[in-house]
Amino acid sequence: MVLARVRSAAVLGIDAYVVEVETDIVRGLPSFATVGLPHGAVKEGRERVNAAITNSGFEFPLKRITVNLAPADVRKEGSAFDLPIAVGILAATGQLNGAGGESSAAGLPRLDDFIVVGELGLDGDVRPIRGALCIAAGARHAAVKGVIVPQANMAEASVVQGVDVLGAESLTRVVEFFRAGVPLARAAGDASLAQIPPQCDSVDFADVRGQEHAKRALEVAAAGAHNVLMVGPPGSGKTMLARRLPTILPPMTLEEALETTKLHSVAGLLSLGAGLMTARPFRAPHHTISDAGLIGGGSHPRPGEVSLAHGGVLFLDELPEFRKHVLEVLRQPLEDGSVTIARAAMSVSFPSRMMLAAAMNPCPCGYLGDPRRSCSCAPLLVERYLSRVSGPLLDRIDIHIDVPAVPHQELSCDRSGDSSEAIRERVAAARQRQLERFSERPGIYANAHMRPRDLAPDCRVSQAADALLKSAITRLNLSARAYHRVLKIARTIADLADSAQIEAQHVSEAVQYRTLDRNS
Repeated sequence: MVLARVRSAAVLGIDAYVVEVETDIVRGLPSFATVGLPHGAVKEGRERVNAAITNSGFEFPLKRITVNLAPADVRKEGSAFDLPIAVGILAATGQLNGAGGESSAAGLPRLDDFIVVGELGLDGDVRPIRGALCIAAGARHAAVKGVIVPQANMAEASVVQGVDVLGAESLTRVVEFFRAGVPLARAAGDASLAQIPPQCDSVDFADVRGQEHAKRALEVAAAGAHNVLMVGPPGSGKTMLARRLPTILPPMTLEEALETTKLHSVAGLLSLGAGLMTARPFRAPHHTISDAGLIGGGSHPRPGEVSLAHGGVLFLDELPEFRKHVLEVLRQPLEDGSVTIARAAMSVSFPSRMMLAAAMNPCPCGYLGDPRRSCSCAPLLVERYLSRVSGPLLDRIDIHIDVPAVPHQELSCDRSGDSSEAIRERVAAARQRQLERFSERPGIYANAHMRPRDLAPDCRVSQAADALLKSAITRLNLSARAYHRVLKIARTIADLADSAQIEAQHVSEAVQYRTLDRNS
């Protein structure tokens, strides 16, 4: 009996764990069995491994081969185990110059020092995989010397510091590395804040004519990471405004960039050769999306649109057109900033701290309250249309604003408003004040993330502001959650004004951003 062990890794959620690929080869009728809860592409890997070894000029043993993927009680998915299984077979048959992968010559690399991942083509080429960044992070946590990944995934994996990232072009090159010490391509990444360039914006707030009230509301939303709902007739610019929201958000921190890149790596959305994501994501799913597509799911859970928007903006256009049960699954991620997907065998959490930007018409025809066009909807029809968005969900959206149709004189005016860069500077300054305020409270990065117990010390109001706030609560019949959100918005407005205390004018502006409360 000959036994070889190769270290590999698998991804669960956005974290990786080490998988020991054990290969046992004994005399008997030729067979190839993979155990350890392999699924889908892992089972099919037997045929790819066989062809890759043969076509690369090595000998495939006509014996009884058993491959165990440990830990054996966690299901394994994906094609990343092809390369370690092939290396394990070659090591067990002595084609790496040493049983178990231990080189006979001193100074040659050992299998124990590396985590190996990669999909094999039938000709022995190593093809890209999902989750290379997560696997590199897992390799650093496992305190191994390095990780061997497909060459196309090198830039992505090199974001992780403290572990050598080597790029595998083919099975032959990997064998030469372990057998003769022929070097593989080495990544030289350095993920530092200084290397994260400012995002290149193809759209700008200066493109938007008019809608100064809506622009100001989006600036407040960006400054405090508040969710926002825009209500207005078709063609008033709601989508145009939403698509420019990411351009005024502050630059991503290294921690945000790493988490966002991990999520897109697991979902297989990173471009080949891409490294760290530096632009905040903007996700705009169609209203026909399912609840699993929005929140994430599947037999082997994958992140949904809510998590893919982490660190950026999730835009839901025509909000009432989404199915009601799909919208209701948004409650937990909006409240907690994370999504937990429970299955019988596992429970996976994905971060989902994003800004929700939603848009809707005031009625089915879209022209309720429009001074230039009359609404053709019956009152009962309007009520039924608005009721598609539940009160508890609306309560979780901090800012509600009217976006009326833009008059012709404003559309034809040559004068443009502030650019995205100018607004982003003000937003970044307000966010910096918040980061300093919350520096000793982990998990809070902006005013929207404050918990009820944080409001008393951080939202000090003047006497005039307190009186105005009490009046607003009585007149608008605000819920406790809505009251807290008005306070958070007022705190953000005060931060934009560089005011340590919330004044009456800050509360007055914050109350204006509860349009649906005023209309109820």
